[in-house]
Amino acid sequence: MAESVFRSRIAEDGLDGLVEVDSAGTDGWHEGDGADPRTVAVLGAAGYPHTHRARRFQASWFDHLDLVIALDSGHLRALRRLAPTAHDAAKVRLLRSYAAEADTGTRTADTLDVPDPYYGGFEGFEECLDMVEAASDGLLKAVRAAVTTAPPAAADPHPQHP
Repeated sequence: MAESVFRSRIAEDGLDGLVEVDSAGTDGWHEGDGADPRTVAVLGAAGYPHTHRARRFQASWFDHLDLVIALDSGHLRALRRLAPTAHDAAKVRLLRSYAAEADTGTRTADTLDVPDPYYGGFEGFEECLDMVEAASDGLLKAVRAAVTTAPPAAADPHPQHP
């Protein structure tokens, strides 16, 4: 769900050529499966395109990632444990930490969780979408700032010619 929403935000903002959005789980339980039909229905009703196959996050990916987003504190801890270095562990953030909320002084990792709606009803998926959308706006703002202030990539000394 978060991948679909944020991918749409990136495209709407014109950053799709600069920012890669992808998702993976911390366990391999559903590896190779598509998204839960309730997720697909909620995304479709909200107008988000969706394609997804579950896969497991690999520690080796940290080398090429600038930011890793976790949806709950359990995943945050699992991803940080996978990180090969302290620098890599610092790349892992909770999605809802980017949500604009009035009272930021009382927020903790647990209160920033996007709850897993899997064992509940359809309305849980709609609530998750609301949380993901609100946080994605803040995440987009942070990513846009990082992309626009980053130094330009060095020119390739050996460009590929058609």
